[in-house]
Amino acid sequence: MTTPARHSAEVIPMLDLRAQFETIASEIRAAIDEILTAQQFVLGPQGAAFEQEIAQACGVRYAIGVGSGTEALELGLHACGVGAGDEVIVPAFTFIATGSAVSALGARPVFADIEHGTFNLDPDQLEIRITPRTRAIVVVHLFGLAADMDPILAVAAKHGIPVIEDNAQSLGAIYQGRKTGSMGRIGCLSFYPSKNLGAYGDAGMIVTQDEKLAARLRALRNHGQTGRYVSTERGWNSRLDELQAAILRVKLRHLDDWTARRQGHARLYDSLLQDVPGIVVPRVPKGREHVFYLYTIRVPNQVSARAGAETRSDVVQHRLAERGVASMVYYPVPLHLQPLYAALGGKPGDLRISERASSEVLSIPLYPELTRTQIEFVVESLRAAVSD
Repeated sequence: MTTPARHSAEVIPMLDLRAQFETIASEIRAAIDEILTAQQFVLGPQGAAFEQEIAQACGVRYAIGVGSGTEALELGLHACGVGAGDEVIVPAFTFIATGSAVSALGARPVFADIEHGTFNLDPDQLEIRITPRTRAIVVVHLFGLAADMDPILAVAAKHGIPVIEDNAQSLGAIYQGRKTGSMGRIGCLSFYPSKNLGAYGDAGMIVTQDEKLAARLRALRNHGQTGRYVSTERGWNSRLDELQAAILRVKLRHLDDWTARRQGHARLYDSLLQDVPGIVVPRVPKGREHVFYLYTIRVPNQVSARAGAETRSDVVQHRLAERGVASMVYYPVPLHLQPLYAALGGKPGDLRISERASSEVLSIPLYPELTRTQIEFVVESLRAAVSD
């Protein structure tokens, strides 16, 4: 095949953090200078203020800053009573941290399949997986879209099992008028740099409506201390530092605008891709608001044999790269087939919807600073990539 000409402009990346920084550089530098002047770097006023702001943004009473989204899951699960020998139901189609946080506590992740249309946990998969050892259900709001929470919460309530929302990718998303992170016993946020609200390093947050749980989490993140040098239980060293909190406070002021731009870009993609054969655009069920951490299309595999490759998305990704368009597959190996969990006995065919998603998904560039010209070129490149 002849290699198409590259776009005359620079390569279109999945995310352009430099472009974002240019719009807020003076605010960021002022915030950092304030921290350097104050010389208070851990558990200070910036972190406390940011916790209040995130609690308000998520529609909850309490927020507890921690070191990362992964540690938010670990501390949250532990605070909800998960320990060695317990079981936690986890969707198979997600980032590895959702499962490894369970494993870090000595518990066993029990993998469940997803809905085909949303990539999120299928509520119908829960009942058959609940056992006397089940201590929690982790719901992932993937790619920026809320899972179908009402039936999930109903099953959890029936069995007296807490729901932990892995809200690392969907801060600000809405389900039937409620913010993601506010519906379960706790919500866990990540501020990894690539997220819609990203730090300049690792950072995370736990949100909850439960006052006692919030107090325990504040102790757990700081070596289990309930007083100066007095620890009542083994804890973590997982504290959101003041530099990251100050940076995130600046960015939070812009988040609504950035989200609106992401949603506008997604609508443009939807419109331009609707007549491209072999491409399935993201589905947003009624009553939900997608914040588009990722714009993830499906490239069904019925044409893969003709393409001469294992999956059609692999072929399309390669052809996009030839034209200077970045793309990513999140996630090529579902959790039940990860080498880490080989001992649990998962095999191909166990969770068919998750496995199919892993072979079909392809995320294309979407970030607030993306231009219409860039979007049109991405679509043109996709059209060319699937036409052969």
